[in-house]
Amino acid sequence: MSPLLRRILISLLVLAALAAAFWWFTRPKPIAVVAREIDRGKVESSIANTRAGTVEACQRTKLSTIIGGRIEVLNVKEGDRVKKGQLLMKLWNDDQQAQSTLALTQVATARQRVAEACAQAANAEREAARQTSLREKGFVSSSREESARTEAEARRASCDAAKADVAQFKAKVDATRVEQGRTVLYAPFDGTVAKIVGEVGEYSTPSPPGVQTPPAIDLIDDSCLYIKAPMDEVDAPKITAGQPVRISLDALPRKSFAGTVKRVAPYVSAVEKQARTVDIEATFDKPDEPGKLLVGYSADVEVILAVRDNVVRVPTAALLEGGRVLLAAKDGKLRERKIRTGLANWEFTEVLEGLEAGERVVTSLERAGVKDGIDYTLEETPQGR
Repeated sequence: MSPLLRRILISLLVLAALAAAFWWFTRPKPIAVVAREIDRGKVESSIANTRAGTVEACQRTKLSTIIGGRIEVLNVKEGDRVKKGQLLMKLWNDDQQAQSTLALTQVATARQRVAEACAQAANAEREAARQTSLREKGFVSSSREESARTEAEARRASCDAAKADVAQFKAKVDATRVEQGRTVLYAPFDGTVAKIVGEVGEYSTPSPPGVQTPPAIDLIDDSCLYIKAPMDEVDAPKITAGQPVRISLDALPRKSFAGTVKRVAPYVSAVEKQARTVDIEATFDKPDEPGKLLVGYSADVEVILAVRDNVVRVPTAALLEGGRVLLAAKDGKLRERKIRTGLANWEFTEVLEGLEAGERVVTSLERAGVKDGIDYTLEETPQGR
């Protein structure tokens, strides 16, 4: 081989090596992606409350006396358990008690007058009957008989009037008892005293119409609890009583409890600066499962609209617009594929067509450069998240 040809061959080899080196150092580097293997499992369609719900008591009443007055007796403290009919609070009502005592005395006096008047009426009626018998035999005149009958009728009228007085004074007794009832509070059901406003000796004021005044006693029955949660008005038509729900509580993290929708409010709540919502009420399927709950706990309710078991599913985070996904193909490149979806939630979406169990889809779509046709390397495959 001539020296010239040898030099040309060496030059070509050097240029090829330089080109290969340039390509090697400037080639696009594979992008690290996170992929998830397609599997089969359960997919649910559900909706959740827009703002935090609240644990509510089935029975809760805020008690106030009908009239105002000074608190004389306060038989309970906050946190006490009480029984139905138990006296909770009494205002000073000595004047009403005095009126009641006077009315009872008047009843007793009226009853004595009844006994006297009715005895005289019975005696006058017997005398009138005797005068009638004597007139029939010709021993007395008709005027004498008439006078005896008139006397008997007058005595009977006095007897009836005395009975009416008794009824009147009894009504007065009832009226004084009603007045006394305006100054006392009794427990309408078994429950727990949540809050008391006022102390012995202080003045308790009832709430007049249109004026918000704190109640004297807040009584709750925490033996029966439910969850009240606001749902977006757009989702409200999808919710009906009887649907299953999952209930979660901030006080019991990483736990959820099965429940049921018991009521959907028949109106929309419009709260200023917030979306319009519809309140729903849900109860626990197993009331004892959460343990001791406090009224007022915050809670979330997820209403389950539909469920599909053992279906091909894709992580919802792997979906692109238009029902597309990026497959981590076996040739080391990302491949875009169109799929048809079914039920969906924030975690999984049902795949009706386009994917098979075992294929991998990219979930790290937010990373720069992730697109169809590029080379990739797998960073991790977080199963079960």
